[in-house]
Amino acid sequence: MKHCPACEGARHYWLADGRFKCRACDHRFSWTSAWDSVRLSTLVKQPLLELFVLGVPSYRQRFRSPVSAAARERFYRLLRACCAQVEHLREPFDGALEFDETTFGGTRKGKRGWGAAGKVIVFGIIKRNGKVKAMPIPAHDRLSVMQQIDAHTREGALYYTDEWQAYATLKLRGEHVMIRKEKGRPVGRHPINGIEGCWSYAKNWLYPYRGVPRQYFHLYLGEVCYRFNHRDEDLKPLLFRLLKQTSIQQLRPILVRKG
Repeated sequence: MKHCPACEGARHYWLADGRFKCRACDHRFSWTSAWDSVRLSTLVKQPLLELFVLGVPSYRQRFRSPVSAAARERFYRLLRACCAQVEHLREPFDGALEFDETTFGGTRKGKRGWGAAGKVIVFGIIKRNGKVKAMPIPAHDRLSVMQQIDAHTREGALYYTDEWQAYATLKLRGEHVMIRKEKGRPVGRHPINGIEGCWSYAKNWLYPYRGVPRQYFHLYLGEVCYRFNHRDEDLKPLLFRLLKQTSIQQLRPILVRKG
C-alpha cells in the first residue's frame, strides 16, 4: 500500500512523471518498493532471499554467489530493515506480559555484567503464548525501561518480572507479579520462561554471524523478533511480499543507527 509521506493518506493520483499526488493534501511524492530499489535481477534476488530465509550468512556465500559481498550485504540489510519496521509498528501489547533485560556482545576481558565494555543492553517484552518485542536501551536503569514499557504496552496488563527494583512502579499501570529467584532459578508457579527462551533463540540465531556491526544491531534484532514471531510460517513468501509492499523511502531513516 502506497502512503503519502506527509499525511499518511492512502488515496492518490498517478502523475505522468511517475510520481504520485495525494488526494488529501496534494503532496507529490515518489514511491519505490524495497524490492525494486535493489539493482539486481530477479534471478539473483530470489536465491539470495531463500538463503536469507535459511539463515546462511553472507560470508559463507563468497565462492558461490554471482554478486559481490557488498551487494549481498545491502540486500540483506533491506530485508532486516523491513523486518525491523514491521516489529516497530506492531500494536502495543496487553494481557499477560513478561519483561526481562539481557546483553548482546562477545566475551571480552575486564568487567563483567551490565557494565561490561562493548555490550548492547536489550529490553524485551513477550505476551504469554504470543508475540515478542525487543529493543536496545541506552542504559540498564529504571528510566530507560519504563520508557519502553509506556510505549509498547497498554495500561491494565498483567506484568510478570523479576525482583529488579526498577519494576516497582508497575503496580500503578496494572497487576504486577514479581518472580523471586534463588541461585538464578525462579521460585514459584509463574516463571518468566517465555522471554528467557526468546533470548536463547536470539543469541543462537546471531552466533553464526561472528559479530554484528553496532550501527546495524537494531536491524539484526528486528530480524530475530520477526523470525521468532513467525517461527511457524514459511518466511520466503512473507518476506517477498514485505519487500514488495514496503517503500525504500520509508526504510532509509532506520537503515543506520548512530551511537
